[in-house]
Amino acid sequence: MSEPARRAVEAALGVRVRSASRLAGGCVAQAWRLDLEDGRTVVAKLGSPADRLDLEGWILRELAARSRIPVPGVLHETPDLLVIEFVEGGDPIDASVERHAAELLADLHAVRGPSFGMERDTLIGGLPQPNAPCDTWVAFYAERRLLHMGREALSRGGIDAGVMRRLESLCARLGEIIDEPPHPSLLHGDVWGGNVIARAGRVAAFIDPAIYHGHPEVELAFITLFNTFGRAFFERYAELRTLDHGFWDRRRDVYLLYPLLVHARLFGGGYGAQAASILLGLGF
Repeated sequence: MSEPARRAVEAALGVRVRSASRLAGGCVAQAWRLDLEDGRTVVAKLGSPADRLDLEGWILRELAARSRIPVPGVLHETPDLLVIEFVEGGDPIDASVERHAAELLADLHAVRGPSFGMERDTLIGGLPQPNAPCDTWVAFYAERRLLHMGREALSRGGIDAGVMRRLESLCARLGEIIDEPPHPSLLHGDVWGGNVIARAGRVAAFIDPAIYHGHPEVELAFITLFNTFGRAFFERYAELRTLDHGFWDRRRDVYLLYPLLVHARLFGGGYGAQAASILLGLGF
């Protein structure tokens, strides 16, 4: 950690940094584990004002305030510096962790919002995620998610114009494929293994949320994309919340399109091809 960065953290917290070690992972900013002179251990994310780390701090505070899901406490946030509590983890995601995660996310999805979206835009992988409220889930998912991120991926070469046209065709008929949920549910928005901290058979914390109010099925589909959780999770979740018929057969693929487009925008590679294959399988 550079001396200016160290001084910035010390000024923000009012305590000296005893030691610092770089943490791996993350799409935005540099993350450091810091041991402080007062005995605390924290995580500091250091970036530029464009990284909007203050928004990440707001997202964590909102998730903590609106739900019982465990997240690190926020100690300081500005656009270029975020300091949060360090949560001890490093254990594998086993069946016990999966069942606990199912209970936490089922509880989160029971939190109702006034409409689909959020009062502020959020971030996913550092990308802007528009959340202007919509009264219907179909309209929100089509415009604020698929078409928005499709345009983003197209602009960076993650998909081509032909795939974008097919995506637009899907969105024009989206109401024939996906359903309106009973109510807008609060979602974490980015549940993959790197954002789950496991300890002693429990979820110690979820990190890097991309919250908004939406359909729980989009969260569940995201979980399957990188095999974050398996059978134990879905069996326990189904005991707590209804998973309507047809999710696995067709709707899951529609909901996989959004994270695939996010990854196509960020990384290119085969993610755009996977999205194109899903569209073909759906008949578009």
